[in-house]
Amino acid sequence: MKNWFATWFNTPYYHLLYKDRNQSEAEHFINHLLKQLKPSEEAIFLDVACGKGRHSKLIHRNGFNIHGIDLSIESIKEANKDICENLHFQQHDMREIYLENYFDYVLNLFTSFGYFEKDNDNQKAINAMAKNLKKGGKLIIDFMNSKKVITKLVEEEVKTIENIDFNIKRKVENGFILKDIHFIDANKNHHYQEKVQALTLDNFSHYLQKAGMNVVDLWGDYELNDFNVLHSDRLIIVAQK
Repeated sequence: MKNWFATWFNTPYYHLLYKDRNQSEAEHFINHLLKQLKPSEEAIFLDVACGKGRHSKLIHRNGFNIHGIDLSIESIKEANKDICENLHFQQHDMREIYLENYFDYVLNLFTSFGYFEKDNDNQKAINAMAKNLKKGGKLIIDFMNSKKVITKLVEEEVKTIENIDFNIKRKVENGFILKDIHFIDANKNHHYQEKVQALTLDNFSHYLQKAGMNVVDLWGDYELNDFNVLHSDRLIIVAQK
């Protein structure tokens, strides 16, 4: 059986449901991040689980060389519509090394982690990200603040997009936050499930330490304010090799 992310991310319905993700918010975050990181003009970035390349293209627009990798061939096809010099996209599994000791910065943004059933796969992914970095390079992980998400969980909602009613139900089960998505299109019933592990700072700290990385910064939102486990919307970790 295929993993849920290998199936769902390749469907047109995934891209339809999330087509209106906030571009201005992404631009705001990337601008703040670059201002904080102060990368050199020659810095090379890797965007891991890049999707359709939203963040990659913003990094490139700021004048940097960036590679984006994603398991979804459909997302990579879409990303490649804007391919140009110093903007590269490739289908690739985040658990495998892409280009060893090559990048100054590796990014894993917008909760693009915690999809695997086995904890060992989480560690493999962090190890690969670390190995992709040059010595002294930095890994930036932008994950949900799981503890706040669970306390504020919206259990049911309906989103209507292009005449399709997406019925969404959420719950927490066995350490995962589950999102069941039901809808009808062309008289056919569809059901997909997103399943993301409710990882915490302690989990990431453990993975990073085993991968030879040290946490050097910790932020709780896209303004890069300090992280607070009860109140922050995001868990943004900067680790250095």
